Amino acid sequence: MNVIVANKKQSELSNLDIDIIKSLNGEYDPSELIEMFKSFFYSKMILDVTALKNYDSLETYQELVGGLAADKIIFLLPEGSKLCTPNFLSHLIDIGIYNFTTDLKGVEYLLKKTNTLNDVEHIRKMVNENNEDQLEETNNNNNISSNEDNVDIIKASAKVNDGVTIIGFKNVTEHAGATTLIYMLRKELSRVYGNDSVIGIELNKNDFSYFNDKHLFSVKENEIKTTISQKVDAKVVLVDLNNAVDDSYCGDVIYLIEPTTIKLNKLIQRNRIIFGKLVNKKVILNKSALLNNDVSDFESEAGIRVFYNMPSLDERKRNGIIGDFLVKLGLLNNNSNNNSGGIFGLFRR
Repeated sequence: MNVIVANKKQSELSNLDIDIIKSLNGEYDPSELIEMFKSFFYSKMILDVTALKNYDSLETYQELVGGLAADKIIFLLPEGSKLCTPNFLSHLIDIGIYNFTTDLKGVEYLLKKTNTLNDVEHIRKMVNENNEDQLEETNNNNNISSNEDNVDIIKASAKVNDGVTIIGFKNVTEHAGATTLIYMLRKELSRVYGNDSVIGIELNKNDFSYFNDKHLFSVKENEIKTTISQKVDAKVVLVDLNNAVDDSYCGDVIYLIEPTTIKLNKLIQRNRIIFGKLVNKKVILNKSALLNNDVSDFESEAGIRVFYNMPSLDERKRNGIIGDFLVKLGLLNNNSNNNSGGIFGLFRR
C-alpha cells in the first residue's frame, strides 16, 4: 500500500491507478511528515514536493531524509523549476535521493523499479565535468602574481600528501571510540609496515598520552600539516579529528557511531538531519552489539550504508577483527591478516 502527499499536483496524482492507504493534501514541514510516517508502514510515498514548505531549499530535503528512508519516497518535482537543474539534482543525489521525476509516467516507473546511485550517477558526473571546465577557465585567467602567491600553499599540500596515506576518524555520537580504535589500528598496521611507518595524531586533545606510545602524537589543529611533514618515515597517518574544522588533507574520513539507544537519541535530538549528511560516507558502527539483521534495520531507518560493524574489543589484546577491518579499508591484504578467526562470521563487514 502506498501514500500520497500532494499539493499543486493533487489533481494529477488522483489519476494514479495504485493502492493507496493514506492521502494528504496541503503544505507540511519535513518534521511534520517525519512525525506522521516514521512509524507508519507503507510501500512507497509519492511526494509532490510543493507540499513541502521551503521545497526549493536543500536543507528541507536533508531534514526529510534524515527522518524517513529516501529509497521509499518518489519525489515529484515541478517541471521547469530550479529543482530540475543538474546542479540541484546533483545535491539531491549527494544526500541519497535517487528517485525523482516530473510526471506520472516517471512515478509509475519508479513504483516498479527503485533507482540506485548507478541510475543517476550520470547527472553528478555531468555537473563535475562542468565544474572542472569552469575551474580550468578560471585558472587560465589568473594573473602571474596570484600564481606566485599560491606557490607555498601548493608545496605544503604536496609535502603532506605525497606518498603518505592519511585517514581521519571522527566521532559522530559522543565518545564513539575514535581514540582507542586508532591505537589498535596503529598497533596492527605497525606489524606489517614497521613502527616508524605508522603514526597516530589527535587534534586539540591529549588523550593519546595515556597509551604511553611514542608513535601517538597530540597537536593543535593548526599544527597538523607541519607535524605530518616532519615525520619523514611515516607511510600511514591515522588522525583523530575530534572537533577539527578542516579535514581536506585526509585521503579518507571514517565516521564512528556507537549504536546504543541513548547515544542515537542524543545524536538525533542534537541534529535531526545528521544522517542525511552521512549518506555516501564511510560509516562504521563502533562498540556495536548489533548482528546482521540489526545492522540492516539500522541502515533502513537511518537511510545510510554501514561500511563496517565493529564490536567492542579489548585494546590490550590482538584481535583479528581489526585486521579484517584494515583489509576492507585497503591498508592490508588478506595474506597480511593472518590472525583471522571464525568469529568474523558473526559480524557484518
